[in-house]
Order: sequence, then C-alpha cells, then structure tokens
Amino acid sequence: MLAAAACVLYITLKATDKEGGAVKDNLQRENIAVNEEVKVKIEETEEVGQDSVYTGVINVAFFGVDARDGSLGKGNRSDTIMICSVNMDTHEVRLISIYRDTYLNLGNDVYKKCNAAYARGGPEQAIGMINTNTDLYVTDYVTVGFEGLMKAVDALGGVEMDITETEMIHLNNYQSTMAAEMGIEYTPVTTAGMQNLNGLQATAYCRIRYGGGDDFRRAERQRDLLTAMMEKGKTASISTLTEAVNAVLPNVQTSLDIEDIISMLGVLADFQVTVSDGFPFEGMRNGGTIRTEGSCVVPTSLEDNVVKLHQMLYDEENYEPSKEVKEFSRIIEEDTEDYLQY
Repeated sequence: MLAAAACVLYITLKATDKEGGAVKDNLQRENIAVNEEVKVKIEETEEVGQDSVYTGVINVAFFGVDARDGSLGKGNRSDTIMICSVNMDTHEVRLISIYRDTYLNLGNDVYKKCNAAYARGGPEQAIGMINTNTDLYVTDYVTVGFEGLMKAVDALGGVEMDITETEMIHLNNYQSTMAAEMGIEYTPVTTAGMQNLNGLQATAYCRIRYGGGDDFRRAERQRDLLTAMMEKGKTASISTLTEAVNAVLPNVQTSLDIEDIISMLGVLADFQVTVSDGFPFEGMRNGGTIRTEGSCVVPTSLEDNVVKLHQMLYDEENYEPSKEVKEFSRIIEEDTEDYLQY
C-alpha cells in the first residue's frame, strides 16, 4: 500500500532486485487475461500513436495477503483486492476495493469467490480476474504482506484514524490475537475518537469485519488507512520516508520498475484521493450462500456495475460493456438467482 500510494516513494535509490528490497516480478503481460473488445481498443490506439485509451491514467492492482511466512505469491488468498487508478494529468487518485467474497469469473471461466484467483494463479491470474470482470486493462500490481503494513505505519510515526467505541473493542481483540501469534507486546486503544495508531493497531483496524458493515466496512477502513498514510507521507521528512521505504520493501512484491515510480515523485504532494468506493457498488449488490462457495457478495448485474465503474474511474458516461462482461453477467445471475437472501 505504501509502495504505490503513500507515495510510491519507494526505492528512489534502491534497486528492487537487491537484498532487502522488494521482490521484482517480471510478469508475462501477454498471459494476463484481457477481454477481446478491450484488447482491440488498446491496439487501435497504439496504431495511431496514442499512449492509451485513457490518456494519463495508470491503473495498478493492489493485493494484501495475510502471509506471515514471507510468501507473497501463488497459494495465498488475497484478503485485500484494490484498483488504484492514478490520473497523471489531474493528479487524482481513485481507489476501488473489490470485495474479496464477490462471486465472479476467476479469469478462466471458473466462477468462485474472487480472492481464489490469487491463490490459484498468483498475481497474473488475479489481475486477469480484475480485467475480465471490469473491462479494464491492468498489467501491473503491488502485493504487500502482513508485516509490511505494520512496519510502514510504524516508520511513518503512526497514522491518525477516527475510532468508534465498537471499533475500539474489535481492534483490541484483533491486536491481542495477532500479538500472541507473533510473540510481541501490544498497546490497547483505550478511548474512542481520533487516535494515532501504531503499526499493529492500524493492521488490526484494517481487519475488523464486525460491529456493522461486515466486509464492506472493512474494505472502506483499508481505503481510509491508505489515504491517511498517503497524507502522512506528504509531510514526512526524507529520513522518515527512507525508513518507511526500507521497512516495507522486504514485504513487497511488485511488477513495477523504479522508472515507473520516479515519474510520480516530483508531483507527489499534489496527489489527492478523490474517489473511494467498493465493487460491486451499494444498491447494485446482493448476498447469499452459493453452493460450495459459502457466503458470497453477488453483483445484481455485473454489466451495470461495470458501467458505473467506468464512470467513476474515467468520468465516462454511457459506457457500453463488452460482450464478454455481458455474458459473465448473465452466468452470474443464473448461478446465483436461487441462493440470494433478498
């Protein structure tokens, strides 16, 4: 999260393939699933010399995995799935969570909870899952491990978050469990309101899924923390940022190159998060226990959700989803119609 948003402050002098740095993943981008109509549109713009369909917009997939053994690749389910859309022309950052229990096409015509894509095929399949269900063209990602978030927050000197009474209770419960598992001490949060959370507290805050809102509110907390880290990073000293970078790198795996990131550094202070939401969107999702999948989030119409997503990311009115998305939408509806709760 720190590597791509709190500033992509990331490795200004440190190569990704050196000991102590992030794991650089040379993705085979040609193997990442992309809907055919989207691919044709991209190829047409390249033929006339345009950089991309949406000039100046860079989409990066964020994945958070609860792996405490240092493993960041295939075999881990992604507890956090997020699209970070950065408009390099306007310096707007738009964050869209994809709820991990959403019933979607995994990018290979298998329909399950979407967080299974990362476990089955690592980042490559997880990015393909995002692309096929959204008509996006994402080819880069950042994955952060369990301890990476903790260390990054601590290196920044903590982050300011507004904690409710209910959240305080669950935050402390998660803290105590995590501290016992890791063999470390923890500091309870004792009052509600604005708090400066340390790394363990902030990570526990991101894991809360009780007390109202379930996974929808949890994903919102993750975006809120990411935004808070970004704002803290803007005012931090060079030494603090360097410490944060060095702390998080061993817990990061990414396809990004240093050159991709350095291009953003000069205008970092101008970046603002202008959109924060979750997919499928409120009022456009349902829930139910789907056969062997258990409790799932279900888009009432994947097609309609994709239209809204493109409006949110690109201010694009009246987007026409691809024939692939329309077909996936039909299959999801057929698969789930007998299982929905409301």
